[in-house]
Amino acid sequence: MISINPLDVLLWTLRRNERDVVQLYSTLSPIMQLATGGNMLNFGLWDSEHREPQSAQKNLSYTFAKMADLDSANKVLDVGSGLSAPAIYWKNIFDNLFIFCVNTNYSQLYLSEKKQDIEFVNSSSTKLPFSTKSVDRVLALESAQHFKPFSKFISESKRVLVDDGLLVLAIPITINKPSSSKLGILKFTWSSEHYGLDEIRQMIHLGGFSILEEKLIGSSVYEPLTDYYVEHRKELKKLILKKYSSYVETILFKSLKKMKTASQKKIIDYALLKCQLPSNSD
Repeated sequence: MISINPLDVLLWTLRRNERDVVQLYSTLSPIMQLATGGNMLNFGLWDSEHREPQSAQKNLSYTFAKMADLDSANKVLDVGSGLSAPAIYWKNIFDNLFIFCVNTNYSQLYLSEKKQDIEFVNSSSTKLPFSTKSVDRVLALESAQHFKPFSKFISESKRVLVDDGLLVLAIPITINKPSSSKLGILKFTWSSEHYGLDEIRQMIHLGGFSILEEKLIGSSVYEPLTDYYVEHRKELKKLILKKYSSYVETILFKSLKKMKTASQKKIIDYALLKCQLPSNSD
């Protein structure tokens, strides 16, 4: 049984420094693994052909990879790589890749499956230990919402990317700076920075990047994910209660329902962003 002190969770959520994020993911990531039966930690991209968690998660990872043009990439940084399941998935599809999985959470790197041409780097997103103009892709698949300050991550991405390199993000966002009352329980359980779309766009442009492509896919992420959990709650709850107290599952259930409502009301969304540096950028 994983013991969780509600006060600790509250402090992790309110402070949201790197140590808090590490503690949060180390404590709560097993919920996603229990619910999905796999090691991908993203919400998934759901449609008529991808109606199960692992399928939806792979669909999001593949859609993200296509946006990032990984078929023509070589050296790639996967920043905030989690348990490295997306990186392993990409490497299986695109044999040309050498991927550096960058994660502040050492335990997740340690637990990640080892694979040729994937190297694990225990480091911060805002202090990337790579030389200038040394990689051609910087990827952040559902991780950049934790990067703080986001602008520093952007500047570090600019530094390490080659000319015409791509920065590609998949990131939960808020719309029009919602109040705490509109976010409801998500104010406390959405344990990340609540970056707004306009705010992200501005920081990307100020960081020297152009946005080549932007997709908002929240309705295909939050709503079907919640529907799946509600439909299968009985069996998923049994799995979760093997490791967590019942109040943890109750909070998860209420948070998912609020997430669906917030998505339907356009309070939150989910953005895919493909960004590029101009040629001969400084």
